[in-house]
Amino acid sequence: MKFAFIIDPLDRLIPGHDSSVALMEAAQTLGHEVWVTQANELSVIGGKTWGLLSPVTLTPVNLVEGRWVAAEVWYEVEAPTLQPLEAMDAVFMRTDPPVNVPYLYATYLLDYIDPAKTLVVNSPQGLRDANEKMYALQFEGAIPETIVSQSKQVIRQFVEKKGAAVLKPLGGKAGEGILFLEKGDRNLNSLVEISTHQGTVPVMVQTYLPEAKDGDKRIILLNGKPIGAINRIPTGNEFRGNMAVGGRVAKTEISDRELQICSQLAPVLQRDGLYFVGIDIIGGYLTEVNVTSPTGIREIDLFNGVSLGKEVIEWVVSH
Repeated sequence: MKFAFIIDPLDRLIPGHDSSVALMEAAQTLGHEVWVTQANELSVIGGKTWGLLSPVTLTPVNLVEGRWVAAEVWYEVEAPTLQPLEAMDAVFMRTDPPVNVPYLYATYLLDYIDPAKTLVVNSPQGLRDANEKMYALQFEGAIPETIVSQSKQVIRQFVEKKGAAVLKPLGGKAGEGILFLEKGDRNLNSLVEISTHQGTVPVMVQTYLPEAKDGDKRIILLNGKPIGAINRIPTGNEFRGNMAVGGRVAKTEISDRELQICSQLAPVLQRDGLYFVGIDIIGGYLTEVNVTSPTGIREIDLFNGVSLGKEVIEWVVSH
């Protein structure tokens, strides 16, 4: 089969960490063709989505002394050719956030792939519908007490009522812009003004979960089914557990409560064509649903001796 990956530039990816590389390696190892393109290389011509597609050959990472080690030159990429994306059997949309206007436009271009010919992971409509922060709000009982507002007064009242809260930009990634808000902080107004761009952009504010110190669990779901998990534990003076800000990763299991949350999400994710998803859970509460380019495969593979990439590719082949 032919697999196309819409990704950020290859030279920006970290082969021992990025799930996109793990997925591409898995496809290649299973004997499939791997092609790459970028969101700014998509077009609609004659009512069909086309892309400047380049075949790529990867040198898979090796496990050395408990970590993934990549070759110095870990990919070879050939010159691109303009092709219809329907020539591919599957297309993975793996461009990193922010979900800005160019990103949304790319999803509109992907609408012109015939789903009967080519599976798009994740669905362009699903990507538009599922803001990674807002999407979680529909799962009552699974999320901590949460508000979304651009009003300084509303946010301040929430923080004063709860004593402590976490503010999240609606379009960020990797922990960027997440703030710990505390009742009585003299900088509170300024923090809210900066985050909301002077009251013009809404943000999410959630009650602070003290269990965050024990870790922020990432669970990978494939077509609604949990297939692996990793715990990300804050280090030093950092309250965020994200790997991008130095969170320590640790082996973990999926609890009964977390399985219940996955079951609650499954039919909605399947309905929306969100096949490959990473959810974040702190203290038994769902905090985010990551649909754009969820990561965690490499770390789960490392701790559990599995290959989630192969499991994902095999699922795509069977569908």
